[in-house]
Amino acid sequence: SFAMSTYLFVYDLMQFCGHSWIFTNMIIRFMSFGKDSLADTFYSIGLVMRLCQLLSILEILHILIGIDKGRLIPRFLQMTERIIVLFVVINSQEEVQGKYVVCILFFLWNLLDVVRYTYNMLARMEIYYLPLTWLNFSLCILLYPLSVLAEAFAICVSLPYFESFGTYSIKLPFPFAFLIYFPYVLKMYLLVLFTGMCFIIQNLFSQRKAHIGTGNIKKKRS
Repeated sequence: SFAMSTYLFVYDLMQFCGHSWIFTNMIIRFMSFGKDSLADTFYSIGLVMRLCQLLSILEILHILIGIDKGRLIPRFLQMTERIIVLFVVINSQEEVQGKYVVCILFFLWNLLDVVRYTYNMLARMEIYYLPLTWLNFSLCILLYPLSVLAEAFAICVSLPYFESFGTYSIKLPFPFAFLIYFPYVLKMYLLVLFTGMCFIIQNLFSQRKAHIGTGNIKKKRS
């Protein structure tokens, strides 16, 4: 319906504005302060980044209630890995927030999202540009594995701090009486992260094949 299409367009516009602000802010800060800007990336844009990622949870709801077409599991996996890395790993450990990997990770996330939400907004209006469509379904195949490697590196960097401070490690009371050691949970999650990456990359290739045939753009969205 027109109301749902308008709502989805406004949602994509809000996300585009948020990620564009983050992306532009990072570039301007780097051009102005050089490497010194990398250490306080989280402090300057972390709030907007968290708001954008929380807002992205609505995309799962959009698919579930059927107002947006898309594959639920790949989108859920991508959203979950960002939520875990951003809120559980980076946000909880102040020592990790100043690491260069956080800046690299935010750069990759926002570059992908600026392109994706630009494409989505135009697609809502049935506007398809060949270069943008090619970029949307090709860039993610290159950058998504890099972002997963950056996420894994951020988790590895955070492990010594989780071990030292005991953050999220819980000792269950009787009758269980055993310790949930959170660094072990993160190490197990690394296996899930890379397993999910293989599944999502396969989905990205199928999306690219569906939207970009032998040079002809198929006017449909995933």
